[in-house]
Amino acid sequence: MIIVWILLGLVVLLAVVGVVMYNGLIGLRNKVEEGWRQIDVELKRRHDLIPNLVETVKGYASHERGTLEEVMQARSAAMSGASTPAAAAQAEGQLSQALGRLMAVAEAYPDLKANQNFLALQSELTSTEDRIASSRRYYNALVRELNTKVESVPSNIVANMAGVKRAEYFETPATEAVVPSISFGDNAPSGGAPAVSPSTQPGAVGGPSTAPGAAPGALPQAQAPGAGQPDPTTDSNVPQPNPPTTPGA
Repeated sequence: MIIVWILLGLVVLLAVVGVVMYNGLIGLRNKVEEGWRQIDVELKRRHDLIPNLVETVKGYASHERGTLEEVMQARSAAMSGASTPAAAAQAEGQLSQALGRLMAVAEAYPDLKANQNFLALQSELTSTEDRIASSRRYYNALVRELNTKVESVPSNIVANMAGVKRAEYFETPATEAVVPSISFGDNAPSGGAPAVSPSTQPGAVGGPSTAPGAAPGALPQAQAPGAGQPDPTTDSNVPQPNPPTTPGA
């Protein structure tokens, strides 16, 4: 009789554990889906900003038709509705590349860079990109947690029974990672030497000295005038490097 009760207790315990695991897996799956919906909202906001941005640039650089068309084609591809997060990430990466080239073109038009509408759109686009990055980190963290449970023992048994499968990450493709390397504020003089790697530190000065207050042509502080030349009033045969002694000493 005792054995029967023990077996019954084990069955009840296993059932409770199974229910807890099942509920946890379903909750994680729902959170992953919610995280993806948040990314989708921000991506749509990004897509809605692009036509106005392109029209503003077109008013100043209409002859840059190839770049403008490339941006709109990349936008259409991104809006076509990717079947998986990986495919969506690839399409958004291509769009980011096209936007990077559009911003590089805008650098050649000072009037465009000063346009208030362009500045407002650029600021809103930057804010949207930040929200996309934040939503992507949250989503990928949930995906990692779900995938760990789906692959771990014994929760993988419950996952197989409940039909809960691995979720895909929303990874930034390598093509998108190139976009931040474009400098949007570098206006080097046409006659100057080419800048290989401009400094990004505030107040950096391109010169032989970066010390505050250093004046061009100033003598090094460790060297006094005439310290490196022999004194003509001393005998050159005397090996002593000290200055001449006082007469009569």
